[in-house]
Amino acid sequence: MACATRGPLRSRTMSSSSTRALAGRTALVTGGASGIGRAVATRLAADGAHVVVLDRDETAAKEVAHEVGGDHLVADLADRAGIEALGLGTTVRADILVNNAGFQHVAPVEEFDPDTFEAIHRVMLQAPFLLARALLPGMYAAGWGRIVHVSSAHGHRASAYKSAYVSAKHGLEGLSKVLALEGADKGVTSNTVCPGYVRTPLVEGQIADQAATHGIAESDVLQDVLLARTAVKRLVEPEEVAALVAFLCGPGTDSITGTSHLMDGGWTAA
Repeated sequence: MACATRGPLRSRTMSSSSTRALAGRTALVTGGASGIGRAVATRLAADGAHVVVLDRDETAAKEVAHEVGGDHLVADLADRAGIEALGLGTTVRADILVNNAGFQHVAPVEEFDPDTFEAIHRVMLQAPFLLARALLPGMYAAGWGRIVHVSSAHGHRASAYKSAYVSAKHGLEGLSKVLALEGADKGVTSNTVCPGYVRTPLVEGQIADQAATHGIAESDVLQDVLLARTAVKRLVEPEEVAALVAFLCGPGTDSITGTSHLMDGGWTAA
């Protein structure tokens, strides 16, 4: 684990002179170097937040942090000691936490590698708990905080061959609700955003895996597998997810907590 920043990270004081919704706030975005995380970092920065990009890819994290005028941290979120070494809640503080990092593995349960199953749960369920645990005292002391978890339609529905991912996302939905209840009288909200398939490197990587699993051409995977249960026959764009995350962090959302926001093209409506 390595930790790199461009300077001391401190929670910023709100500026009454700024018209940008998140001016003066500091946002920590995990998996912020690519895909949804990159789009979220860009959007929150555009809304005035100082963004800390947390990713295991140091080069990409530096690049995004530079683009948005923020800072970066480097850690493997599967490593508990690495997370604890970041100094979250002490040297690194944040008003906003966006739990976005994740990865996928596709295999039937009887062939699913137990180490991979555990790693997925570490990154997608244990890490959000550890990050929230570290940052909540500062949010509570300030009387304001926003936690947004990038969950998935798979937090509400299951798909075969995705036992680790589906169970981790279901667990994340429950964790978010507990955080919402515990933070309700302290000015801290917790919500999930649940997209269907998003145009990201993770989804693009799944296409080859699904083609092999189902014995079909990669060109058929998008329409016949990934979007088979979706009414809107297109991938969700990362910027759409980022817009919803930004809304949940913005003004007028004090009473929006413990909720799960589906943006799955009608998948779960059927």
